[in-house]
Amino acid sequence: MDPYFSAGEKCYDPRDKSLKFVDGDDDLDFLCEGFKSRRAQISCGHAVTPTSLTNWCRRLLDEGKSRFVCGHCRQEWSYVEVRKMALLTPEEMEYFEKTMAVNAIRDNFHAKLCPGCKSSVVRKDESNLSVCCTFCTANKQKPYEFCWQCLNEWKGPFPRSDRCENDGCCNESLKLLRTCPDIVFKDVKGVIGCPSMRACPTCGALLEHDKTQCKNIVCLRCKVEFCFVCLKVTKECLESSSHFIPCSSGVAPRQTSIPVWRNK
Repeated sequence: MDPYFSAGEKCYDPRDKSLKFVDGDDDLDFLCEGFKSRRAQISCGHAVTPTSLTNWCRRLLDEGKSRFVCGHCRQEWSYVEVRKMALLTPEEMEYFEKTMAVNAIRDNFHAKLCPGCKSSVVRKDESNLSVCCTFCTANKQKPYEFCWQCLNEWKGPFPRSDRCENDGCCNESLKLLRTCPDIVFKDVKGVIGCPSMRACPTCGALLEHDKTQCKNIVCLRCKVEFCFVCLKVTKECLESSSHFIPCSSGVAPRQTSIPVWRNK
């Protein structure tokens, strides 16, 4: 059983007047579990139970999504609505919010809004946090640089890849890699000190191991399979190891930089 979720089925309180109860099938019960809870109508009009809604949204998060959409009509639901209608427990809310943040950080790297003019700017050099806005540069008649990380006008020397000199500028991805707990593999014995979160060594996407599989994982973004323990591509790792035994080269240390995907 996943430690983030309760073992029992969740049921709506039939006295809850904030819910619109409906008859008929649970539209998100794709596995025909037949949940006992009454069905309630979510904003898109489909019928759900708290357990089916939790399972569906968890599936979206595990696929790397940071938004919640209906499995039938693809209408987006807000997290506030999902949290209420899925009857999320405190443990579930913690997992959902952390995973949403990780997925959003991974997905939203292509373009950001300039803090000066709010126009969309694409970063050409992903190893440099200082980004020039051509609109602001033209309007101000002098170079205008902003920080890709904290989204404030750039302070300090550049180029730099870690942070600018604005107060509070921090690389959230590196912070997660630095502070995440160690993983305890269920099926790989003898691995000690492996972080539970890694940046894909090919494209830099943040990934979290579910602990129930072998030590290898396939990146959701670049589709490259690599070893979560030694950070080598699977083919290279298996030359001197196997899927379920410790790596001959040991546990790779916590990453201090995010790999940049150059195969585009």
